[in-house]
Amino acid sequence: MDIWTSKRRLVVGFLVLGGVGVGLAAAQVNASSHREAPFITTQPKLDGTDFYLFNSYETGRSGFVTLIANYLPLQDPYGGPNYFQLDPQATYSIHIDNNGDAKADISFNFKFTNTNQNLSLPIGRRTVAVPFINVGPITTADQSALNVVETYKLNVVRSGISQPVRNAADGSTTFTKPADYIGTKSFPDYPSYAANYIYNINIPGCGTAGRLFVGQRKDPFVVNLGEVFDLVNVSNPLGATNAEADDLADKNITSLILEVPTSCLASASSPIIGGWTTSSNARGQQSRLANPLVNELVVGLKDKDTFNSSQPVQDAQFLPYVTHPTLPAVLQLLFGSAGVQAPTLLPRTDLVQVFLTGVPGLNRPPRVAPAELMRLNTSIAAVPASQQNNLGVIGGDNAGYPNGRRPGDDVVDISLRVAMGKLLPADKAPSGQLPFTDGAFVDASFFDQSFPYLKTPIPGSPNNTP
Repeated sequence: MDIWTSKRRLVVGFLVLGGVGVGLAAAQVNASSHREAPFITTQPKLDGTDFYLFNSYETGRSGFVTLIANYLPLQDPYGGPNYFQLDPQATYSIHIDNNGDAKADISFNFKFTNTNQNLSLPIGRRTVAVPFINVGPITTADQSALNVVETYKLNVVRSGISQPVRNAADGSTTFTKPADYIGTKSFPDYPSYAANYIYNINIPGCGTAGRLFVGQRKDPFVVNLGEVFDLVNVSNPLGATNAEADDLADKNITSLILEVPTSCLASASSPIIGGWTTSSNARGQQSRLANPLVNELVVGLKDKDTFNSSQPVQDAQFLPYVTHPTLPAVLQLLFGSAGVQAPTLLPRTDLVQVFLTGVPGLNRPPRVAPAELMRLNTSIAAVPASQQNNLGVIGGDNAGYPNGRRPGDDVVDISLRVAMGKLLPADKAPSGQLPFTDGAFVDASFFDQSFPYLKTPIPGSPNNTP
């Protein structure tokens, strides 16, 4: 029997946890995905935008998992003169829970340092510092014209013990982030330049080398953003999946990308892992993200900041947003005259499984503390890019979302359809089988088929080098 049509059961333990008396355990200094919470608009460098977690589908890389955490949203490529450096006062983290208790068993912590090279020019009898990030072309062989060098360290934390990840080539613990793609004159061959900062790494406790890249990429998230938040102002929410524009088509992002041996992440008792990403500074946790669109389309406005400052193990406080979601009701308000109806089956145990526990037979751990995590069954083999279905599990591809998330999974369309009752019986979800879409199409062909998967960023200046 298909896992989606199996009997759905209410997660009683979670409903009990969701009762009266759950307090707010974190200060409200918070943020997340593509400006989705009010507070994060004041500190975009800490804004986590997307999280990807999937079995590596590059040829020859079975037995590895790729993790991608994206930060600093809506980067206009021409956004000079300072462009998009990350915050050296912050810690950017990717967390893995491998025993189902909604607590981090493994954390990968990134810390950045930005070094001003103080490039100067003789002006008359004075030597004067220049105001630019670069004063000439930059290549793999010659970077003397680069005025700011971004470096970072990566530590892996288990049981409170932090150990440095090392460059497999020389044993060093300091890595370099390539400068942002200022333009084609500054970077005559940016793809080659950036590829120089893909590292083979040794992760303590893993034995087998992984891979690492941190740098600017073309934003992989595809969404008809403006129209969606203008009361779903699309020409036809049941029309062609490629009828509308991708509002992020001209935006870049900053990506933290890791490839880690599966054996380093999954426990001996279960192949299922849960993951999420955070950013923190001296004021506490500022951003939190696992499944896409949860804080944007599920959590109520008054609790968006609270969600991003809290830990997954505290998620009982947000249970009503999942069991009684408002998005379907809003869509019925907007398109009810066209026959769109919200599901009538409440509480929404199907959404509890997708977002909070994992789906039985797919990615639910043997023991689980319900929490909003991205869950991946590492024993389900990766599907080559050419064979992936961009609707993931509801498209018959169990290697895709919500079993982890690959870059080519159309999570907007998937989320719209699941919210409207795709997984429910027809009599409880009259619109559940309708092909809801934001009209912005994406699939695996939009991305590279090898690490780091995400495309070269868009240059700030499109002019060719004279």
